[in-house]
Amino acid sequence: MRVYHFEVNIDKKEFNEFVQNHPYCNLLQSYQWADVKENWDHMHTGVYDENHQLVATGLVLIKRLPLGFTMFYLPRGPIMDYKNKSLLKYYFSELKRIAKKRHCLFIKFDPAIHVNDYKSNEYNENRYSDTQEYIEIFKEIGAYHHGFTMQISDTVQPRFQSNVYNTEDWLTNLPKHTKRLIKDADKKNVKIITGQLELVEEFSRLVEMTEERKGVALRNKDYFELLLKTYPQGGVIFLAVCNLKELSKGAHERKEVLEKEMENTPENAKKKIRKLQDQMNSTLKDIKEFDEMLQNMEHPQGDIAIAGILSIQFGSTCEMLYAGMDERFKKFMPQYKEYVENFKWAFDRGCTWSNMGGVEGTLDDGLTKFKDNFNPVINEFIGEFDIPVNKVLFKPAQKAYEMIKKRNSSE
Repeated sequence: MRVYHFEVNIDKKEFNEFVQNHPYCNLLQSYQWADVKENWDHMHTGVYDENHQLVATGLVLIKRLPLGFTMFYLPRGPIMDYKNKSLLKYYFSELKRIAKKRHCLFIKFDPAIHVNDYKSNEYNENRYSDTQEYIEIFKEIGAYHHGFTMQISDTVQPRFQSNVYNTEDWLTNLPKHTKRLIKDADKKNVKIITGQLELVEEFSRLVEMTEERKGVALRNKDYFELLLKTYPQGGVIFLAVCNLKELSKGAHERKEVLEKEMENTPENAKKKIRKLQDQMNSTLKDIKEFDEMLQNMEHPQGDIAIAGILSIQFGSTCEMLYAGMDERFKKFMPQYKEYVENFKWAFDRGCTWSNMGGVEGTLDDGLTKFKDNFNPVINEFIGEFDIPVNKVLFKPAQKAYEMIKKRNSSE
């Protein structure tokens, strides 16, 4: 029988090296994610084997509840070989022992186990053959499975996510219409700039505009600054910018050139005249669009931020956490160009994948359809599990937790 040793305060370097080099590597199980979750207590747990090798880690977030109770949560964790039953049982038996001392009602975890991976246009309900094996293993440690839920709101972390993988042909395999939309952005002189804290102000403004448009609450400037300060090596903001003044000036200059060319074109050159007239109509349309937009801009000088993404690289993974856009520039198609630039950035840094975030399991929502423009793979995770610690209060605590979650999601 193997001998294990449990620790609750693993060194940061050792902890992160283990997570980053593990097949289940995930940003939410990085050491410093505890710093992001400021309103939770935490423990950096781990298990060593008889050779003093770290064989499991778990960032445990601890939520304080009324009456002195707590709940433990391991987002996308713990990190270990889940089929190693002796290790799994040991880890959770030790965690339960500590949880009892902290008056914990239940332990929630949602491991990064994929039970299905497929292209969204090839919807697949056939889960991997070992899915049930994992569920049975977790049952042996007393865990309750929440089932194969379908909605993002059903779980803390989305059970379905839209992910672009680093393959040799990922760029050439983008849909034709996506490539066309990127060209449309180029025609509008949309440029992509990258940075960190110096871009937070503009990025926050774009997120606020998205919140107002969609009627949702995302995050604020302070939170974005916290993310970038917590991950100074892996955090990045992509901003799509354009210069309306320059666009308008260029369109007016094209108009003058076309007018002179039309004046100097013989009347019998009907084919050329038609071509010039089509170009003039397109130019006049641009002038009308750009000038109207300029009239509605408070500060139209210089480059204007029109869309943005905040992403974090951790190990060989990239999480595209937040995005925002100025709807007035929707026809400029900035998001298509900046998403592709984000993928390039991640893959140039050695990332295996770049996750665009959660989608509904039905794959029929607007978010899924937008993300489909980048030819992603849909990852279906195994879902959430709860382990009762206080068996008497477990059921009432679960109901209270669900009520609070529903209330928070509706606010």
